Amino acid sequence: MAPPRPRPGLDAERVTDAAVAIADADGFDALSLARLAAELGVRTPSLYHHVAGLDGARRAVALRGLRGLGTALRTAAVGRSGPDAVRELARAYRTWAVAHPGAYAATQRTDLAKDDELRAAFARAVEVVFAVLRHWEQDEERLVHLVRAVRSALHGFVLLESGRGFGMDASLDVSFDLLVAFQLAGLDAHAAARR
Repeated sequence: MAPPRPRPGLDAERVTDAAVAIADADGFDALSLARLAAELGVRTPSLYHHVAGLDGARRAVALRGLRGLGTALRTAAVGRSGPDAVRELARAYRTWAVAHPGAYAATQRTDLAKDDELRAAFARAVEVVFAVLRHWEQDEERLVHLVRAVRSALHGFVLLESGRGFGMDASLDVSFDLLVAFQLAGLDAHAAARR
């Protein structure tokens, strides 16, 4: 008996689009094969022609997220350097992550060690941060620490913002600009200490 044929018009791209939409609307943990199938108007077994089960759907969301975030960061950094590049990179990171909370969450919960394509997409995104921060540090090992510090600060802010963790009425934009100013002051202090 021949295996069932894929539904016409349904492809991996469309399945990924629907998976990302679910994750962004209701959270990465809301993504299930049953929900994805219902969203696409198919039976769950039909999805297996396009994704390798729930893990495959989650991987597709993570890959889409890493590529989207990487594109946003590269676009923000083009033609900029120093503090201006950090400000624009930070704004792009925040804007993209808040606009795509499910895809962003997927990028943070991915085991890159086991997947060459995911690792390459992550490297393309993070290489932009490395390039921008080389303004303050040339030593590659110390640069890793700077990148981790900046990413951690940005990640913490967008995680709190996306999760509605900031309950006071004060402007989030002002708070974010202050966070970036602190990062820039820290980068300057780091560079001054290395002289």
